[in-house]
Amino acid sequence: MHRVILQLDIPREECLRYYRAEALQVRARSEDGRWIRFPANILRPYIGHDGVRGRFELRFDAHNRLLDFRRIE
Repeated sequence: MHRVILQLDIPREECLRYYRAEALQVRARSEDGRWIRFPANILRPYIGHDGVRGRFELRFDAHNRLLDFRRIE
């Protein structure tokens, strides 16, 4: 299992594109410097009035399939 930590600060306007499925993938830099792409729909539970802000963990299996996405503190 692979684990990637992301610090996300996505403004409201950009989140609306993800929410409306106008953009299907998010591209973000991980804390270790790698660029990661993941499905935008997994952000929906975390979209607030200001967008998405916080530290998140993505977990992938050995075939790079998404297993879990969650906010961490």
